[in-house]
Amino acid sequence: MVRILLLCAILFQGGTQTALKPVIDNDRVAVWDVIDSATAQPFDAVVVSLSGSATFLPRGKSPKIAGRSMVINLKDPPVAPRANTTSYPLAFPRPGSKKILENDRVIVWDYTWTPGEATPMHFHDKDVVVVFLDEGDLTSTTPDGQVVLNPYTPGTVRFNAGGRTHTETLVRGKQRAIITELK
Repeated sequence: MVRILLLCAILFQGGTQTALKPVIDNDRVAVWDVIDSATAQPFDAVVVSLSGSATFLPRGKSPKIAGRSMVINLKDPPVAPRANTTSYPLAFPRPGSKKILENDRVIVWDYTWTPGEATPMHFHDKDVVVVFLDEGDLTSTTPDGQVVLNPYTPGTVRFNAGGRTHTETLVRGKQRAIITELK
């Protein structure tokens, strides 16, 4: 009986010490889903609140977080934008978008989709991290007509590599996102 209790205590203790993992981790970014606090960041970072704000955080600083936020650690080195060899405009700025932050590492946009209204067909010259703030489904349509339905809920985060061309249409619910373009 003592052995069983000891084994249970060891397993329980091991389970509580498991390190949290980022929701996205690649060569460009590590994205952490945090609530109310975070430690000093090892990289420059963008903190995106689910209330819709974004702030830049220099390397080594601790973010001030109130509520649920995504901390986007910007890994080195930056990558040059991809050449736009299409006939389509760049993804941003686009009608209805609002630039909320720009520096030598990022450009951060606030964008709300209008139900049933497609965005202009556009080219993404930069990698982006998208933090969705609402409940709604978007279709993404490529120039050759391929359509993909993407359901999103508040707090969904996506990393999208640059070099792609598409249009988006809100087909269900409502949707707003904070979109961080990586320089």
